[in-house]
Amino acid sequence: MMRCALLVLLGLLVSLGAQPAEARRNRRVWSGLVMASNRPHPMPAAPRPMHQLHATLQRTFGYNQFEVIGQSHRILRNGQGDWLAASKHFSLHVDTRGVTRDGYRVHLKLYQDRQILLETDATLSQSSPLVIRGPQVGSGQLLLLLVAQ
Repeated sequence: MMRCALLVLLGLLVSLGAQPAEARRNRRVWSGLVMASNRPHPMPAAPRPMHQLHATLQRTFGYNQFEVIGQSHRILRNGQGDWLAASKHFSLHVDTRGVTRDGYRVHLKLYQDRQILLETDATLSQSSPLVIRGPQVGSGQLLLLLVAQ
């Protein structure tokens, strides 16, 4: 009887342990190209997820205006790539490299027109967004954001 209870408990623990990884495989991710700038009369914060990040971005980067100039919503699937957040001159290519205990491994490429400005590997955590400071553009700053939703 004790052995049967241990097997049931072990099966339950294994299934509970498998759920977070499986749930992460099907997580929706928002990627955005955001132009940060200072304006005398900033526009209200954009809808989610930018609305939730506005105060943090303002404290971190010192700008009062955050305008989404390109975005994409995708479901993360292992080995699936080629999705973009694109604007007139910039695009962000995200290639999913796998699910880890800490989050999602991604390979990022930022393009300005057809020229690669940045290429890096990163881990996107479920508990916090990934924010990368891009190039200065005019009087503002390009920010790359990825948020697991």
